[in-house]
Amino acid sequence: MTVAVQSATVDAPFATALLELGRRREDVVVLSADLSKYTDVLPFAEEFPDRFFQVGMAEANMMGIAGGLAKTGFLPIAVTYGVFATRRAYDQVAMALSTGPSRGIVVAFLPGITTPFKATHQAIDDLALMRALPGMTVIDPADATELSAAVEFAVAAAGPVYIRGMRAVVPRLFDPARFELRAREVLTGGEIGLISTGLGCQWALEAAELLDGRASLLHVPVLKPLDVDAVCTYCARFDVVTTVENHSIAGGLGTAVSEAVAGRGMPTRVRRLGVPDRWAPAGSLDYIRRELALDAAGIAEAVR
Repeated sequence: MTVAVQSATVDAPFATALLELGRRREDVVVLSADLSKYTDVLPFAEEFPDRFFQVGMAEANMMGIAGGLAKTGFLPIAVTYGVFATRRAYDQVAMALSTGPSRGIVVAFLPGITTPFKATHQAIDDLALMRALPGMTVIDPADATELSAAVEFAVAAAGPVYIRGMRAVVPRLFDPARFELRAREVLTGGEIGLISTGLGCQWALEAAELLDGRASLLHVPVLKPLDVDAVCTYCARFDVVTTVENHSIAGGLGTAVSEAVAGRGMPTRVRRLGVPDRWAPAGSLDYIRRELALDAAGIAEAVR
């Protein structure tokens, strides 16, 4: 299977998925921390004003409210930026949402280095933090199709769920027809083994174009619970696999894959590409990727 990079785009897929969910389920409520305009929740707020709560710049309070709503029979969806959902409100997510029974969903925008700002807005450690919470499902969608599917996946999950969001016009890599949110091999046959999550899928596909058909790529949108069987079956084909992610190399996809391989006693070596152990610079996404060697040329050079 081969996927074209940015073969299409979809306008505000999260807003559409949220509206469709709200129309089906009256128990769905949405909370925002003064970022409605920037996280694609305004359409829901306009159609369901009685089920929308604007809490202001008070993320910790928002998570507490979400936890209370969850424990009284509602399905809360708390929406904000990744850094505010995790670093700023981590204790409240842990105590109000991660301790059961709870079915709350946190949707976090500006994942990783997708913001032009520096450390204040770069959610480069959110996946590590959320993976550490007991019972938390963690999803890093690659495109509009996976983002929409992640909402449905989250609703069906037994416990709390963390989803990285993408706003406004979002690339579509995967055909939405009969789509299932799962690990999938999107490039096959090459001797270079790549594993991606989130925007790392697009980055890996871009790098693969420079590798003249030598790359295989396993894309893993659900980091927790990780599909260990799929990951290890793929890794068994290679002496070295390289993970590509829009996140710190500590605690995210690279760590999850390393844990899976080590847990099975496999000899495959894992090389991790992502944000190194330092804060990324500010600037456009293209600029930051070049600075961190996460652009197509940098990734291709690292795995040759």
